[in-house]
Amino acid sequence: MPFDPAPTLLVVGRLLLGGLFAFAGVRHMFLIPVLTQAIAARGVPFPRLVLLSGSSFQFVGGVLLIAGLWTPAAAFGLIVFTIAASIMLLNFWDMDGSARQNTINAWLSNIAIVGGLLVTAAQAL
Repeated sequence: MPFDPAPTLLVVGRLLLGGLFAFAGVRHMFLIPVLTQAIAARGVPFPRLVLLSGSSFQFVGGVLLIAGLWTPAAAFGLIVFTIAASIMLLNFWDMDGSARQNTINAWLSNIAIVGGLLVTAAQAL
């Protein structure tokens, strides 16, 4: 019987995609003052609560993806999170020059991540 790489690729893909979110959720806990200030500067109410709840959600969603538990729900939740965070924090439309280009690149990366989450959710359905 030939080796089927698909199951291994799915596990590695979930590890990388989920790991991105889990790592970011943990990393944010070490940057609370700086990130709270950045979120507040965008006019988001209750910036510390938004940061802590969002980072916790990232971590839990990432771990669920890694473990392959409730994968579609985790993926769709992380899609909503990624789009909301991008709209709130990556406001390239208010920028000029290299800052605008760098922020557009971050948007494009987030859109690619959303694509990976959609593929992950579809595979698990």
